[in-house]
Amino acid sequence: MPYFDAASAAPLHPVAREALLASLDEGWADPARLYREGRRGRLLLDAAREAAAEAVGCRPDELVFTPSGTQAVHSGVSGALAARRRVGRRLLHSAVEHSSVLHAAEVHEAAGGSRAELAVDRTGRVAAGDVAAALSPDTALVCLQSANHEVGTEQPVGEVAALCQEAGVPLLVDAAQSLPWGPVPGGWSLLTASAHKWGGPPGVGLLAVRKGTRFALQGPRDERESGRSPGFENIPAIVAAAASLRALRTGPGTADEAARLRRLVDRIRARVPELVPDVEVVGDPVHRLPHLVTFSCLYVDGEALLHELDRAGFSVSSGSSCTSSTLTPSHVLRAMGVLSEGNVRISLPYGTDEADVERFLEVLPQAVRSVRERLGVPAAGRETAAAATAGGVTEAASADGEPGEPAGSAEPAGLVVDSLGKRCPLPVIELAKAIHEVPVGGTVTVLSDDEAARQDIPAWCTMRDQEYVGERPAERGAAYVVRRRA
Repeated sequence: MPYFDAASAAPLHPVAREALLASLDEGWADPARLYREGRRGRLLLDAAREAAAEAVGCRPDELVFTPSGTQAVHSGVSGALAARRRVGRRLLHSAVEHSSVLHAAEVHEAAGGSRAELAVDRTGRVAAGDVAAALSPDTALVCLQSANHEVGTEQPVGEVAALCQEAGVPLLVDAAQSLPWGPVPGGWSLLTASAHKWGGPPGVGLLAVRKGTRFALQGPRDERESGRSPGFENIPAIVAAAASLRALRTGPGTADEAARLRRLVDRIRARVPELVPDVEVVGDPVHRLPHLVTFSCLYVDGEALLHELDRAGFSVSSGSSCTSSTLTPSHVLRAMGVLSEGNVRISLPYGTDEADVERFLEVLPQAVRSVRERLGVPAAGRETAAAATAGGVTEAASADGEPGEPAGSAEPAGLVVDSLGKRCPLPVIELAKAIHEVPVGGTVTVLSDDEAARQDIPAWCTMRDQEYVGERPAERGAAYVVRRRA
């Protein structure tokens, strides 16, 4: 069964498996002890630290191992902020950071600190100029991922690092997604990563703090890992994580494999819009990870689509709000202002067979078609006037209660679509059916209490070349107004 979700967790690398099994026999003892078994464990741990530091681009004594990438992020954020408390308590981060960064920011804010989000463009990329404008004398820390975990867009880390150095503000880089593909541009002050993203075992994170960066660990501590990551080290997992990272970064053929996966992703990016109507491929087409592509399918329930693909033998993930794991759209897709419904993320692991990608492209159109048919979407996914009243469509009432213009408005007569209580993508489907029931210049008002409508209705307008007028308060949920252009 083809596994296309390496961005969540990559399959265990063969080198990691070998190193893990070997170190289970050699690295089980306490590395803090002086007897033979402890010394052997210490040698394994030190060798793993040197290998990981070389891949990260730092000194071995600047890097510690943590129980997870999430723990590395929380320790890095809280430690850097605490050390710069006298300078200020303002945290600056992009709107598309991993949830671990956002959760750390929430903890900081709850403790009396402040934070500011950096907006991204429609590809999910931060503008270095926006970072420069947002830096202030009380900024204590800037957080910026090297590449996005949902859409693959690479961030201008080098430019931002130079700006932060000039301002005297430390930069924490979450390198979880990009580290196996190459070094992170220099100039950062702190860096975090997670081993299961590159084929190491789960339960191993990295935290690098460059010399000269003020850092005060918060929470429990002991003498292990330079006092920055308490608890007994999982030496077998650490050794396996470091061995697999080194194999990826220095082994023969790694660059060729990255180029091969990029070509496969390019094919998916090009072919999916040709094979499936009403699809938006998101993320930067150039500045991106080589193995990851994300697209959203209009008029599609994301959870249903994932089940269809799973039955066809493909393991993929989604940032759609209509999946069992979330009730709101992905914060990444929301910040980008792109379609969230029917979202599919493909992230190819090393060694992906080209034939599997071709079979995915064969299976996808029927999977999407099947979901759309169950939802009552018109053939080919195009809007028609058929069944326009099936979704609770009524004429908008004028001030005196008669059909006509909405009260207090000079707009042409419009329709109201009552989608209250319905989840994505139903509000958008009903909008698509109703739009041709009004004349050009007329409006359709969609009543919805689904958070995804706030994102997907404007995205639908962009895709269908209709005018999104805006959002109005409603007794329940909100009223989203769309004016017909064509």
